[in-house]
Amino acid sequence: MLARIANNLFWMGRYIERAEHTARFTNVNYFSSLDAPNKLSRDRQFVLQSIYEMVGEEDEKDEVLIEQDVLYNVALNPDKHYSILKCICYARENANSSRDLISNDCYETINKFYHSVMNYSKDYFVTRGLHDFTSHIMHQSTILKGKIRGTMLHDEVYALIKLGINIERATQVTRILQIKYDAAEQVTSSKPKHLKKSYEWTTLLKCVDSFDINRRVYRKPPTQSTVIEFLMLNPNSPRTVLYCLSQIKEHITMLDPLKAHEKNTALFLIGKMMCEYKYKTVEDIEDNVKEFIAHTFSSLIKLSEKLEDEYFYH
Repeated sequence: MLARIANNLFWMGRYIERAEHTARFTNVNYFSSLDAPNKLSRDRQFVLQSIYEMVGEEDEKDEVLIEQDVLYNVALNPDKHYSILKCICYARENANSSRDLISNDCYETINKFYHSVMNYSKDYFVTRGLHDFTSHIMHQSTILKGKIRGTMLHDEVYALIKLGINIERATQVTRILQIKYDAAEQVTSSKPKHLKKSYEWTTLLKCVDSFDINRRVYRKPPTQSTVIEFLMLNPNSPRTVLYCLSQIKEHITMLDPLKAHEKNTALFLIGKMMCEYKYKTVEDIEDNVKEFIAHTFSSLIKLSEKLEDEYFYH
């Protein structure tokens, strides 16, 4: 397969996953703030800044953000590379260039998804359509990933798409952890002892669609310790970093099994990272949570760069 085609499949998966995470984060943060127990968590500027932080938009500290502008930029602004609309556009462009390699069902689903977003009323969205739009993105992303899993051969084409999905998911989960940990510190700055049981841990789990399963695993309200342990180190939930790492390793092995024992390859790096996380406990990171999250994020960025250099830029 041409490196260019492999790159398109990989990024198709990444953009699909990115659109879903951006939509869910925006939805949860905006609507959960309406019922938040803490005054700062309810502050509209605080919420809008966190949404911008999620997509990497730089805003001035003293700048007053306008709610409609922020929500429009993140969702439907065609001039913002990070908007959900642009993510779907990029995913479809990559699908177009790989049209003969993916199933008809998969292509038709992504094409319908694209047109539904492109035709979404901007006026309706900025006045009362936030919940409807973000729910639609989450729903359609789930359907599309189901088509990928259920209608395609599980060969190297499938492995490339899933590789993109899983590295994007691990990166987004880690980014959300960073944002919500910082938010929890700000919210509890006057009462540091409240950090471990901050309301932000509940919204964090909802942002990554893991609130219900976390409650089933721990059978108690979420705390800093249980949330960090679950999202970073649980090997069985598909929304955790460790699970995503195992999937990344599996899909890289499908692409190039001969590199399993070569040093300084993407497969070597992911195996090394997996072993570190597999045998780490939450007690090991409790005193340095912020540093550990930052370390995880930078490691995932390096892994992504290594993958692109190794497989897509020959």
